[in-house]
Amino acid sequence: QVQLVESGGGLVQPGGSLRLSCAASGRSIANYGMGWFRQAPGKVREFVARISWTGGRTYYGDSVKGRFTISRDNAKNTVWLQMNSLKLEATAVYYCAAGTQLGSSQPGSADYWGPGTQVTVSS
Repeated sequence: QVQLVESGGGLVQPGGSLRLSCAASGRSIANYGMGWFRQAPGKVREFVARISWTGGRTYYGDSVKGRFTISRDNAKNTVWLQMNSLKLEATAVYYCAAGTQLGSSQPGSADYWGPGTQVTVSS
């Protein structure tokens, strides 16, 4: 199995930037599609971004397109989410996910989840 742990969350002002990291252990993530999802209080888990197992293709939710960037380094067993121009509505718990058949933007396609890291956008 794969264990995932997110880090880098915190408090940031509107328009600011933050970079989240997802460190994997237990086995290599080289053959897993990886993704980021978020969930705000009282709302369903929302797709943010995902990246193919080689890193050759990336996909983004409409609400973050053009402002967020997902990347990975399989040798380091790490995935990142660079978040720029943060808006108030970006406030949520952000979750890292891995799946052999991730290939979609649906949370149910993931096999493994991290515990999440809180991102709060506030002035």
